[in-house]
Amino acid sequence: MIYSLSNDTWNEDEIKAVHDVINSRHVTMGDYVKNYENNFAEKFGGKYAVMSNSGSSANLLAIASLVYSGRLKKGDEVLVTAVSWSTTYFPLSQMGLKIRLIDININTLNVDISLLEDAITDNTKAIMTVNLLGNPNNYKDIKNICQRYKLILLEDNCESMGASYDGKMTGTFGIIGTYSTYYSHHLCTMEGGMCLTDDKELYEYMLSIRSHGWTRHLPVSSSIYKKQKDSFYENFNFIMPGFNLRPLEIEAAIGIEQLKKLDNIIRQRRKNAEYFINGIKETDLLVQKEIGISSWFGFAIILPPNKAGYRKNYIEALALAQIETRPIVAGNFAKQRALDYLDYSIFGNLINADYIHENGFFVGNHSVNMKEEIDLLINTLKAVIF
Repeated sequence: MIYSLSNDTWNEDEIKAVHDVINSRHVTMGDYVKNYENNFAEKFGGKYAVMSNSGSSANLLAIASLVYSGRLKKGDEVLVTAVSWSTTYFPLSQMGLKIRLIDININTLNVDISLLEDAITDNTKAIMTVNLLGNPNNYKDIKNICQRYKLILLEDNCESMGASYDGKMTGTFGIIGTYSTYYSHHLCTMEGGMCLTDDKELYEYMLSIRSHGWTRHLPVSSSIYKKQKDSFYENFNFIMPGFNLRPLEIEAAIGIEQLKKLDNIIRQRRKNAEYFINGIKETDLLVQKEIGISSWFGFAIILPPNKAGYRKNYIEALALAQIETRPIVAGNFAKQRALDYLDYSIFGNLINADYIHENGFFVGNHSVNMKEEIDLLINTLKAVIF
């Protein structure tokens, strides 16, 4: 591919970090994980960070901690946008919660805030916002709604590391924010995820849930369980139904090195986005409207109404030019067969989610200068034949 979805952000620093872990023979849940968690929390302005083996697992950890702590109970309803990745939704259902899908704003691709209050029912207990493709939500209005209706706010920030709104980093507006460091994301630890919270109790729940539900990794001064002095007993003492979501030391060692590069990565992604936005003006295609300061995971492109139904023409032309494309995340998730297994309802009509499902696509953004690739993209889009 001339223009791929993502680029390699590693150099000799990451390779050396991998070798150091291998040479140590300590491969899972050690000092590298703890140091990476501390560095991550400090970088983004949170008190507690819990690393997991993926961003999907981070969502599962976050939701499970809220259910096991009693903040949410089975049967409670969570409002969430209809356009997101699958594992935004699956953990909600897996932990016994009800999903209520809301349409997106066609311009921002985030939740349509004008619909939120009307979508709230007596059973609604939380809102899970998704900062789609690097783009922050309007948290001023969303937090006001949460305060008015006493709703818990959660953030799926897996696509938006490094973004900010009103001077505050995304992933820190909700009670828990989740992040992903999968290969194609802003930082790459191969696989990996993170939960960030200021809530000590939820932090401790996540420590236990991440490792089988045992007490071994809880602090001596834990607020959720009084540990015995017998370490032999505490090694295999289980207090809740947990999972094995533990990360590898190799992933954390890579993360420590990657985190040092984040500012430069986001700076270059924003420069690429500025060049892309200027170039796309030469077409009549629509793009995502930035809210706050986006970290530009990639570039969503939407066909205007007069070209609706002709996405195939664009996808085929881009493939011939060796430009990689994808749907806008998973499109309208209400159209996915997997939803049949979930307990869900839909508020109103998902008009905009339906539209981007049929008339939107996505191309990648990189951490290096992409002027040549973006020029190729724009010229290819302008030359599409109908």
